[in-house]
Amino acid sequence: MARLDINRSGEMEVFVRVVELGGFSAAARAFRMTPSAVSKLVARLEDRLGARLVHRNTRGLQLTSEGCVFYERSVRLLADLEEAERGVTTSETPSGRVRINANVPFGTHILLPRVQDFLALHPAITLDITLTDQVVDLLEERTDVAIRAGPLKPSNLIARKLGETRYAIVGSPAYLKRVGMPRKVADLERHNRLGFSYVRAVQHWPFVERGATVSVPCVGNVQASDGEALRHLALGGVGLARLAGFQVREDLKAGRLVEVLEDQNSGDTEAVHAVFLDAAGHLPARVRAFLDYFSKVGLG
Repeated sequence: MARLDINRSGEMEVFVRVVELGGFSAAARAFRMTPSAVSKLVARLEDRLGARLVHRNTRGLQLTSEGCVFYERSVRLLADLEEAERGVTTSETPSGRVRINANVPFGTHILLPRVQDFLALHPAITLDITLTDQVVDLLEERTDVAIRAGPLKPSNLIARKLGETRYAIVGSPAYLKRVGMPRKVADLERHNRLGFSYVRAVQHWPFVERGATVSVPCVGNVQASDGEALRHLALGGVGLARLAGFQVREDLKAGRLVEVLEDQNSGDTEAVHAVFLDAAGHLPARVRAFLDYFSKVGLG
C-alpha cells in the first residue's frame, strides 16, 4: 500500500520541469514551491529509484545516463496521461511551449515567415526557436523538434519528411560580370567557390559532364558556418555558392542571383526532416500540431 501513497506522476512532472527549465529554482517558481522542496523531492525520487538522476554543480544541472532514460520515459508517460485525459474531455486545443531547433536556411525561409499563420491557427501554443546548423542532442538541449537536412544517422529519433530540395550553383550578376560566366565545369577553376566551415559539410560540387559524374572541390577564400551566410556572401559578389533551391528561389526570380552551369547540374536532391522523440508512439498535442502544419507546408 505504501506505493499508492506516492504521487509518482507528480514526481515525474516536477523532475521533467526541473530538466526542461534547467534548475530547481525555475521549477520551484513554476510549481509555486520553494527550491528546497523541489531539491528534496528529486533527492527522495533518487533514493526511491536507487539511482542518481542529476549532477549538481556550479554551472547548473547535468543529467546522468540514468537521468536521461528516466526523463525520456517520464515525458512519454506524462504524454500518455495527457492523452487519456483528453480522451474524456471536450477540449482538443493544443497548448503549451514547443521548442524548435532548425538549420538557418530552413528557419529563415520556411519557418519564420510562417510563424504568424501557425500561431493564428494555434493561439494557445508558444514557440521557442533556435536557429543553428549544428546538430544538437534533443534531450540535452530540451528540444521538442529539430529540423535536419541530408541523410539521417541511425538513432532513437522519429523522423517526418518535410520535403526535398534541389541544389543550385549561384552567383550575383556583378560577380559574374567581373569574373565571367562559366560555360563548362573546367571554367570553375578561375572562380571563387564559397564553402562551409564545419566538418559535416560536403566539400565538393557534383556535375554531370558528357554523361559522367564529376566533382569539383569547393575551394575559395571564404568559408561560413551556415547556408544563409553563404547566400549573403554570394549576393555581395564574393563568389559562387551551392545553395538549396528553396533558399535562393526568390533571389533567382528577382535577378539578385543567377544560376550557373544549370545544364550540367547533377540534379541531386537533399531531404529535409523534422526529428523528434516519440518512442511510445504518442506526442503532446502542441508538438503534433507543429509537425502537422509544417508537413503540409513542406518546402514550398
